[in-house]
Formats: sequence, structure tokens, C-alpha cells
Amino acid sequence: MRASLISAALVAALVGFGSTIALVLAAAAAVGATPAQTASWVLAVCLAKAVGSAGLSWWTRVPVVLAWSTPGAALIAATTGITMAETVGAFLLAGVLIMLTGAVRPLGRVVAMIPDGIASGMLAGVLLPFCLKLAPGAKELPVLVLPMVLAFLIVRKANPAPAVLAALAVGVGLAFSTGAAHLPVIELPGPELHFIAPEFRPSVLIGLGVPLYLATMAAQNLPGFATLRAAGYEAPVRPALIVTGGISAVTGLFGAHTINMAAITAAICLGDDVHPDRDQRWKVGLVYGAIWMLLGLLSPLMIVMMGALPVALVGAIVGLALLGPLTGALAGAFALPAQRFPAAVTVAVTASGVAAFGIGAAFWGLAAGLSVHVADRARLAA
Repeated sequence: MRASLISAALVAALVGFGSTIALVLAAAAAVGATPAQTASWVLAVCLAKAVGSAGLSWWTRVPVVLAWSTPGAALIAATTGITMAETVGAFLLAGVLIMLTGAVRPLGRVVAMIPDGIASGMLAGVLLPFCLKLAPGAKELPVLVLPMVLAFLIVRKANPAPAVLAALAVGVGLAFSTGAAHLPVIELPGPELHFIAPEFRPSVLIGLGVPLYLATMAAQNLPGFATLRAAGYEAPVRPALIVTGGISAVTGLFGAHTINMAAITAAICLGDDVHPDRDQRWKVGLVYGAIWMLLGLLSPLMIVMMGALPVALVGAIVGLALLGPLTGALAGAFALPAQRFPAAVTVAVTASGVAAFGIGAAFWGLAAGLSVHVADRARLAA
């Protein structure tokens, strides 16, 4: 095994885990997950990425690198008033829809009919409230947050991929070294999966399950496939959707949200420096899977450490992690002049956090944007 395969997979996995683990934990807290359910969530999603990446890479002989849905985690973290069992029902629906998109072509065409600007606007509206927590965090804890932001900016100038990981390391290091955080006595249980029986409440399925599916498809899978194509590989679209959707549906029963194609971390694993023979580069997926398996087994320690950090610091870490996705979502939302106003409506309604009839803001933002878009087209056609 070439050392370059191991180093690339290790960097990609650490960037993926460290940059957004705080967001995953925030999502679990938002839906009332118990400590055991939170630990099961993290373990299950790590195992899903491990099995999916290694299995798809072996099957297709293409370096397939999977990630957990960062926009999906943000969407869950912005949700209120639902139980963990109802959340699992939404996870199951999202996984099945992803799988059906790969298996049933007409469903994929229906999703493709949603204008890019409005889909991006929904994502931007979900991410914006989290990014707005960065400045208040810097005001509340300047000694911790400002050096973390500085580290982020310095590393980002050289290489954007590990910038959030560097910021996390600085923030966590300062928190424990200054006494702002105190690590409790560590009595870690072994990593364990906990089955959670799903509950299917229609408003949660519509307000969380469907937006989770759309956000995962539009913001993660499509850029992930594009990253593979840009590297000169034929993207295994149907196998990847069927496998990731099926795995997501299964691991959802243990509390995990959806997995999908990676883009930024995938780029780390696709260059010529990973392996000079592009036909052998798929083996990085095997190493990547093995590392994620290890991260899943070590996840209880990370959960304990993150739980000891000040709330404002965690909010600032999440805000930094989502600045990149927010930039891409806003660029996509306002790229086409004809879609800018409907996209702005989508952003405004989604970011408001308004919920009606038990259905969350992401759905209403999407509905509002589509309504304005249809009205605009009808007016122009008249």
C-alpha cells in the first residue's frame, strides 16, 4: 500500500470529521437525542461512510469518497418541536427517496425540475442562522474565538480544505489550556449502536424528511459527482445513489442522518499525488473507509471533549465550518437573474425559522420560492 494513499485518506477523513462534528452534535441536541442515542448517531454515520466508501470503490473501481450531509445536519439542528423517533422516521424517508432517485429515473427528473436558484436559496436560508452566531461568539469569548478565526484565515490562504480543522484545534486547545473548558472524568463506554423505532408524523416527514432529501441531493451529491468528473472519472451515479440511500435508510434506524458523495474531501483523494496510476487510485476508498471505521470507534472520546466546550465557542466553530457552504449556496441562489427574486424569498422565509402546521421553515421557504417563480413565469408568458 502506497504511503500517499494512506496520507490522502487520513487528511480527508480528519478534515471531514473535525470540521463538522460540532454541527452533528448540535443536530442531535436539537431533536432531544439522549447521550446513548447521540453516540449511536455518530458511530452509525461513521460506519455508513466507511462501508459505503470502501464498497463503492471496490465495486466500481473509482475512488468514491463519501461524507455525511453537512447541510442536512444544519437543517436538523434548526428544527424544533420533534422527537428523536420522529427524526428517525424522516431519516428513513430521506434515505429511501435517495435510493429511489437512483433506481427510478422519473423521480430524478422531477427533482431536476426544481430551479437551481431556489434549491440553493433553501440551503442558504438553512445555513445563514448558524453563520450569524460567529460574531456574537467572538464578542462573548474573544480570547478563544478570535485566535481561532485568525488560524482559520491563515490556513485557508494556503489550503482551504484543512482550515476549519486547524481552527477547531486552536479553539479546543485554548479552551482547555485557559480553563474555559474542563474535561470531566472520562469513563467512556464502548461504542454501541442503539436501535430507535421510527415514528412517522406527516408534518415531520414533509418538513424535515423531504428538505433533508433535497438538500443532500442538490448540495452534496451533485457537487460530488461533478468533482469526480472533473478528475476524469465516470461518476457512478446510479450505484452511488442506490447504495448511499440504502445505507442511509438502514443506519437511520440507529439515529444517523444521511450520507452522500463528498466534494471537498473527495478532491483531496483524487489528485495525481495520491497514486500516479489513475486506475489504481480507487484503493484510496478502501483506506478512507478503514480510517472512518476507526473514527467511529473513537467517537465517544470526541463527543465528551466537544460537550465540555463553552456553548459560544461551539457555535463559532459551527459558523466557521458553514461559511464555505453558505458562500456556495448564495452564489448558486443568485447566479441567474431570472431566479434572483424567488431565491431571495426562499432565503428569507427559510432563514426566518418560521414553522406552521408542524412543518419546518425549509419546506415553507421552498414552497414560497417556487410559488413566486411560477407567478413570475406566468406574468412573463402573459
